[in-house]
Amino acid sequence: MNDSKYNIDTDMKYRPLQVIDIPQIIKSMNKSWQNQTLVEVNDCLVRLGVIHGDFHWHKHDAEDEFFYVISGLLHIDLEDQSIELTQGQGYVIPRGVNHRTRAPERTAILMVEGSTVSATGD
Repeated sequence: MNDSKYNIDTDMKYRPLQVIDIPQIIKSMNKSWQNQTLVEVNDCLVRLGVIHGDFHWHKHDAEDEFFYVISGLLHIDLEDQSIELTQGQGYVIPRGVNHRTRAPERTAILMVEGSTVSATGD
């Protein structure tokens, strides 16, 4: 696995009571694979990803993961099937399920996951 192709920023960019201008953030992201932690809500992180390409196979042993497509096309590969999500669609990957994400075009997604999650998997 080559983590250097992924730009994953786990530092929280916003705090409560701040406006989060997601379209502006998306415009400012210019790498093939960027993931920015936006804010923590209760014990969950909300992350914004602007991606193009494939992520490696991985799983999260203790946390579920929610994906929501803002724009573009997201494929989520599971061991026995591939899910295709378009703008406005979401999907939950339960903890322990091996998966990978793929975006054949520039795609913006929101992810919600437990604050203890490792962004690259367990």
